[in-house]
Amino acid sequence: MGLVMSFMGKGLPTTQMLSLVMGTLYSKFIEKEIKTFDDFHFAILDMFNTINAALPGKHYDVPPPNQVHDIFKKWEGAKEASEKKKLFIDFMKTSVSLSKFDDSTLITGLVTPPAAMAAKRAGESLPQLSMIKVVPDVIFVPAATVLALISAKLSKKMFLGNVAS
Repeated sequence: MGLVMSFMGKGLPTTQMLSLVMGTLYSKFIEKEIKTFDDFHFAILDMFNTINAALPGKHYDVPPPNQVHDIFKKWEGAKEASEKKKLFIDFMKTSVSLSKFDDSTLITGLVTPPAAMAAKRAGESLPQLSMIKVVPDVIFVPAATVLALISAKLSKKMFLGNVAS
């Protein structure tokens, strides 16, 4: 990819790219009719949902509601469109953070597939679980992994409360 960019010249500097992305986000954001805090918050959530659905790999966490409420108060107080745009861009630059995996999710995702295969092989020899032979490995292993990840996430929320992850 670097070779292609060298043939094209310098490429786009990061400030120009950031300006382009922020301008596009703001134009999509401003299209929505925003009258109340709920409308504003919904527009922010919709924007993050769109970004996370469009970009493969990295995902971004939505800022906490108290930060969104603070920026909404400033947004309401702004009179000019350029001032609102500046507030929006500053808010996005300062409060957007990359979503991070916690250790329990990573370990669960790594350990579960081999454990699921071992459990399936052990279960095939038991007469009570003879039905498990019918389920293909291609379906059993991912299903077990997804269920293990969901249970790890739910147990973390149950025992540790609402911890950001």
